[in-house]
Amino acid sequence: MLATLRAHLYVIAFGPRHNIHCFPMSTSYVRSVRIYHNNLWARYKGVIFSKIFANSARCGVSTAFIQVGETSIDRKGLGGADRSYHQYPYKLMFPQSYEKIPPYKLITSLSADLIRNPSDLVVLPGYHLPEYWAMLLICILRRRKRAVFCDSTALDREKSRWKEKAKAFFFRRCDGFFCYGTRSKEYVASYGIDPQKIYAGCQAAALAHDYDAAAIRAYYASKSFNVADSLKFLYVGRLAEEKGLFDLLDAFCRVRKQEPSATLDLVGSGTLEQALRERARQLKVESAVAFLGTKTPEDIGRLLMSSAAMILPSRREPWGLVVNEALSFGCPVVVSDICGCVPELVRDGITGYAFPAGDVDALTKAMMAASLLSKNRDEVANRCMDVIAKFTPEHAAAEILRGCVSILNTPQ
Repeated sequence: MLATLRAHLYVIAFGPRHNIHCFPMSTSYVRSVRIYHNNLWARYKGVIFSKIFANSARCGVSTAFIQVGETSIDRKGLGGADRSYHQYPYKLMFPQSYEKIPPYKLITSLSADLIRNPSDLVVLPGYHLPEYWAMLLICILRRRKRAVFCDSTALDREKSRWKEKAKAFFFRRCDGFFCYGTRSKEYVASYGIDPQKIYAGCQAAALAHDYDAAAIRAYYASKSFNVADSLKFLYVGRLAEEKGLFDLLDAFCRVRKQEPSATLDLVGSGTLEQALRERARQLKVESAVAFLGTKTPEDIGRLLMSSAAMILPSRREPWGLVVNEALSFGCPVVVSDICGCVPELVRDGITGYAFPAGDVDALTKAMMAASLLSKNRDEVANRCMDVIAKFTPEHAAAEILRGCVSILNTPQ
């Protein structure tokens, strides 16, 4: 009987709107999954967790969500946690920035939460901090299955030998992995992990609540995009060192020499703002560069729809969810090849262009090419939206649920 129940346990399929469908399962076999995440600020995790919670019962599991901190220091300038994206029950352990929580409190609180709340599967938020190692140890000692979120890629950060050995030790003691995309899946597999334990595509952008893909397609079909806007470039994100923003200003200066009416909008805040303003003055492009500060998702959507391209020149970027946002609004992208999203989302001449990270000449050429691409914005916008249609919160939630059930069904 048990074999029959397992055989008919679970199927996920996608309907016309990518709804998650699971075969019903006997309530006596419902198993518990406890998912930990480092901070509530991440709207994209909010929309994915909401879909997981809405569909978990139909997949034969019960889910509990623990948000450790409210935000993180490097994202605080981008605005507080928007709880409207978190439509599921969750426990917030510390109503402050993750980095301000003393390490001993993180270790003791997370360990105590794990011990007090037994579950069949624990999903860890990462592998690079002492508290995550403490959680792994407890899972091993209490014989609980464990999975881990991993967004890193081989190109993301410089590697050190002892860290690589520690990471391999950690990974080999996990039962499953939830990755952003192809590059992160290949990265985990490079540590000798069975690819069947790795579930990719576990990311999606948190778009404005009133987002309507059909309305956006209709907007472009009506030829509302002004050809003059094909000389407007946009960056969205933190003003931080790893984002390659000095490269962007240098490239924009070269673009201006070819197209004097070109403009650049920078959305976001961060520690580099004053240095970037000074660099714009040195390049004599300050009148064409606008620092717009933090914007709402609705504001960002409007900016994307009136820009030639969204530029992400990062020197380090595990994925780049802003690329998901740009394509969702029909805006082509120019993205450094270091970004994890490049294989899936950046298709040269179709959704935009990739360029070698740090190569200002290549970035300049890619921006000019994107400007020409946007002159036929209706066609380009539809191609962008067709590509990103496969990267929805529903799809990400389905992949995570599929992984949870598979991990639970695999003998320990």
